[in-house]
Amino acid sequence: MPEVSITDILREVDEDTGFTNSFTHVHTGSPCSDEVGLLNVLLAGGINMGLKKMALCSSSHPSFWSLMRISSWYVTSESMTDALAVIIEKHRKLPLSSAWGDGTTSSSDGQFMTTGGTGEAMNLVNAKYGIVPGVKAYTHLSDQYGPFAIKTIPATAHEAPYILDGLTMNNTGKRIKEHYADTGGFTDHVFAMCSLLGYQFAPRLRNLSSLRLYAMKGITISKAMKELFTAKANIERIEQQWPEIVRLIASIITHRIVPSELLRQLASFPRQNELAIALREIGHIERTIFILTWISSSDVQRRAQMGLNKGEAHHALKRALNFNRRGEITDRTSENQHLRMMYLNLLAAIIIYWNTKHLGSIIHDMKQQGIITPPEQLAHLSPLGWEHIILTGFYKW
Repeated sequence: MPEVSITDILREVDEDTGFTNSFTHVHTGSPCSDEVGLLNVLLAGGINMGLKKMALCSSSHPSFWSLMRISSWYVTSESMTDALAVIIEKHRKLPLSSAWGDGTTSSSDGQFMTTGGTGEAMNLVNAKYGIVPGVKAYTHLSDQYGPFAIKTIPATAHEAPYILDGLTMNNTGKRIKEHYADTGGFTDHVFAMCSLLGYQFAPRLRNLSSLRLYAMKGITISKAMKELFTAKANIERIEQQWPEIVRLIASIITHRIVPSELLRQLASFPRQNELAIALREIGHIERTIFILTWISSSDVQRRAQMGLNKGEAHHALKRALNFNRRGEITDRTSENQHLRMMYLNLLAAIIIYWNTKHLGSIIHDMKQQGIITPPEQLAHLSPLGWEHIILTGFYKW
């Protein structure tokens, strides 16, 4: 890969995709006329530098107040979401992207980010990461390496309720058929909701032997398997609540309710709540089917492991980009913390697009020289490298 400055990557990807057109004035809707100033703002947010330092380090010599004006009037969470969608869609159409998958599987995982100070209630201490307060960036990554959704969640929050948020957020999520997560993303309610919405949920489960398998009325279990099935799913309860379940799913599909809010409410309901119990019964059935599939199919295990490995490598890229201020998120409000995560995710998506494009060019040149790379070898390439990217120094536009 050629050595390249991060500023050149931003300019080239914008020329290819036009993602800066997504940043329009919050009142007038007009596009930002200062394209370099906007890219300065996006770069400053992505590498956690801040606008004051960027004003000193940029060759375009912007004033701090001009960058602040662009940040305040043009950069919102909605415009960042639109820009990300443009890049992900363009990345999906690059020839090399198809070597990594067809865009129908994805994985999600949380990445812990330290926060400088207590801030709001989101900056909580998670004992798993030490005594430093922080938040988690929960990212959804497609099998083509596109980080198509991100959500900022408390460091102490269970990750399971947020899985469906990313899958139902945009068109990329709607194309997904199979989704992978770690053990932290698994609950019976998530199994139920994923199945009802048409997703195959495939978490990497720990302690499989301690999980119950549920039988069903009307299905005969062989003698060899009988001792594994220690409980029975209650189909009557599902039938009684079926109209409410259909209404619930329709509310999610039409975006009338955010899935994470619904799942948190279901988890907090008292044990006798019939709707929560019915969904749990569906989850018992779906989890049983998945466990039987998991232990009998090495292909499913391999796909899940590969999907989660891509997510871990994606986290490594973000750690490399988020180098200023020792990677601490110094924003105090939850809204600004989320915006900071979106800056980082957008910059990562830009780098992934550029790497994919240029890896494809290298492979095309090799083919012209008679060097043919088998498709099974292309699948092992990754667009998550950053060793060839000049991230530090004076930012020359």
